[in-house]
Amino acid sequence: MTNGPDPAAAEGAGPATGDGLDRAGSALSAKSAAAPRARRSRSARDWLVDTLVFAAAVFLGLVVLGVVKEQGSVAGWAIDLDPFLGLVACLALWWRRRWPFAVALIGLPAVALATSALPAGAVIVANLALRVPWRRALWTLGAYVVCVVPSGLLISDTGDELWISGALSLAYLLAAFAGGHALHSRRLLVERLREDAERARAEHRRRMADARRSERQAIAREMHDVLAHRISLVSVHAGALAYRTRQAEAAVGPALSGVEVAESAEVIRGNAHQALEELQEVLYLLRAEDDGGEPASLLPRIGDIGGLVADARATGQPVDYRADLAVHAVGDLRPQVHRTAYRVAQEGLTNARKHAPGARVSVRLSGGPGRDLTVEVSNELPTRTGSGSGTGPGSGRGAAIPGAGAGLTGLAERVHLEGGTLDHAAVDGTFTLCARLPWPER
Repeated sequence: MTNGPDPAAAEGAGPATGDGLDRAGSALSAKSAAAPRARRSRSARDWLVDTLVFAAAVFLGLVVLGVVKEQGSVAGWAIDLDPFLGLVACLALWWRRRWPFAVALIGLPAVALATSALPAGAVIVANLALRVPWRRALWTLGAYVVCVVPSGLLISDTGDELWISGALSLAYLLAAFAGGHALHSRRLLVERLREDAERARAEHRRRMADARRSERQAIAREMHDVLAHRISLVSVHAGALAYRTRQAEAAVGPALSGVEVAESAEVIRGNAHQALEELQEVLYLLRAEDDGGEPASLLPRIGDIGGLVADARATGQPVDYRADLAVHAVGDLRPQVHRTAYRVAQEGLTNARKHAPGARVSVRLSGGPGRDLTVEVSNELPTRTGSGSGTGPGSGRGAAIPGAGAGLTGLAERVHLEGGTLDHAAVDGTFTLCARLPWPER
């Protein structure tokens, strides 16, 4: 006889067992009772359910009234009053959603004195357990027990089966109340599950946002590390070519020969092509699934640092390179450590080329199993005049190479991801960039 789930009443949630369920139920019922006018209007489904409940209560009430009249076990005055009280109880069901406690109080005398109100009373008592805070609901249930059970003495002509009638009345009330409480617990559980699902969706959205942010940071680091180095080489060569050309036009320096111009253009073209190739490799690595199946050739290794030094020397940058490593154990390092060491050396050479053009640079690698892998790049700080002193094909004055200013930040993130440390400082006229990466024993 209970109505279906009422979405308007399912507000709030709590733990599905024990005292948490009681507290959640009390909060849910109190909130519903405190703001009845704030509820949404009755839906088509609510109208259908309420109509069916009202019709069933009226029909069953008439059936019970007919049986009682046929048995003749109820006093005449009670039979005359019975239909009126039963109708009142049935009509009160229309307002049980909005005023459950008031409907319970209205239905109390009807259920106590009218047999035709018993079906409606079952709905009223179940609705009481469903929507009223449990302490008030228990007090109201006690009032029903006190009024309904002894009422048999008033409306019954015979007292032979008084105890049976009282026991049946008590069972009828407790069963209706238990049914309403079970439906209340089910609603709380459903609401709790909905909240858990919403939290899971929010957590999933947060993880996706973090993943996208991490991907963007990884892309930014890779783009910076790859492009900044190659573009700085292109800029140095192009700047030197422009500077030498202007000097020749002003008749303050020797004119460039066709071979020198061709060599400079070839160097610029080669670095631009290599920048595009490295960019394609970075995009491949970023798009590849993390299954360890990407080609190792696409990952820079410690042995490739010598190529970086050669490229820097080709631009006229004086670089002193020394590697004091346990060569036999370098191959045991993870590819990510190789790439991080390579990026540290690359960033150090690029920064020296940008901020101290022509200054002498020193690249040092040291370490072995059980000790840290140390990558140190140091260069002399530029003088106030900012003049370059390079003596190669790319030497010459030119405009300062712009930078994003995020290279060291991204490099620190990369080093920290590998469990290492990154330090940089300017001491006694020398800027030093030093990274220490874990090198576990074999």
